[in-house]
Amino acid sequence: MAKESFDKEIQFLRMLTLTSGAYSRQQFADRLGISVHTYDKTLKRLKEVVSSVHQQLPAEQSKELAETIRFNYFDTTDPLLLFLFRAKSLKESESERISLLLAAVSDQARTAMELLDICYASLPEEQALPDEKTVRSDLKYLEQVGVIRKVPGPRPYRYRLHTDWLTELTEDEWLDLYDFVDVMANTQVPSLHGYLLRDSLKKRLLRNKVDQEALGAFLYKYHYYSRLLDEAHLFTLLAAIERRKYVTFLYFTPKKNKSYASRNTNPLFERDSEGVLERALPLKVVYDHQYGRWYLLAYHARHNFRKYRLEGVTQIAEDGEPAPAALFEQKLDELEEKIAYAWLIDTGRPVTVRLRFFNPGDGLPNFVKERVLHQGQWGAIVQEDESSFLYEIKVNGTLEIKPWIRSFGSSCEVLEPILLRQEMIEEWKELKSYYESV
Repeated sequence: MAKESFDKEIQFLRMLTLTSGAYSRQQFADRLGISVHTYDKTLKRLKEVVSSVHQQLPAEQSKELAETIRFNYFDTTDPLLLFLFRAKSLKESESERISLLLAAVSDQARTAMELLDICYASLPEEQALPDEKTVRSDLKYLEQVGVIRKVPGPRPYRYRLHTDWLTELTEDEWLDLYDFVDVMANTQVPSLHGYLLRDSLKKRLLRNKVDQEALGAFLYKYHYYSRLLDEAHLFTLLAAIERRKYVTFLYFTPKKNKSYASRNTNPLFERDSEGVLERALPLKVVYDHQYGRWYLLAYHARHNFRKYRLEGVTQIAEDGEPAPAALFEQKLDELEEKIAYAWLIDTGRPVTVRLRFFNPGDGLPNFVKERVLHQGQWGAIVQEDESSFLYEIKVNGTLEIKPWIRSFGSSCEVLEPILLRQEMIEEWKELKSYYESV
């Protein structure tokens, strides 16, 4: 379905969340690269979106924008992108047409031509009426996502709503389904569609007067706001990779003072942007669990391979004809070879890292070893005794593995390379100085 671009709102929400009200209107607008007037308009628009999304809920469950971005660990259950995506993911004409099609096939099976006649009879005359190709495209999409199904029988095919299994669930099974979706949406990536499903299940349960407390059985929330906001670009990139299509986008590196630039349609007000216009062939999308960031690895005609953080990508669009299959496969193989020893996406010179991990005290479960075996990727334990074990891994550079090493605290000692050992010593000395007596 046609998605509208909402780069400005995504960057606005990211900044609003990270600053948590620390910026004035002028500072916020300057950092985002927009005017104060645009800031006010965007904030007003987001409040309208929130109110429209929650207008069907009871008054005690409706939300203001300020409540939506709370940092309370237990209360922040609805991701920021969710209400924005739902409000802008479909054009208004598409939303009306699809709603009409779903209502028509909910009570009986109908053919495409019957549904076309219903559209002609029900949609306003001033609105552009769909043709047969559009209706069949909608039906194909709805069938692919499992909302409708073909009824067995001869042509012409008849379609009806695919909800038979839902009517057979008991209330306890509905709650179990909601809890499962809730846990998966909060712990797996990508999560956007899981949150949309969870939200739909929640509305259905609330309509059936389910106890509100029963919907909060799980308090663990795996939220990185950037991760969820960046998923708006994720599926566009995955589709481009599947079709071997080049993409163009305006990119803002993490070092830039700006994170957004408006599209100026009036040449009198055109100004230089701090972003860089890029054209690249997407090859791979990587997620960093350590910091909750998405990365795009792409082939660039001038720089060979480039890495982009999705939080800096705006105005993304497919461009030109698909790349030749031979070129795509060649560049993908070259990239895989370069990141074969990358802890994440580093393409630097491979180096062997040797670490000594210390086991917990007597009688305690060896959670250190369990974590190393679980998270240590292709590394291996090469030596072990009662008090410690040696772990070796070959990685491209040491920058990306350092946070993981640091997270073990005093349970880990760097043995090699010497340069990494010295860097860790200096870092721990700096930390120690913070806690010295005043």
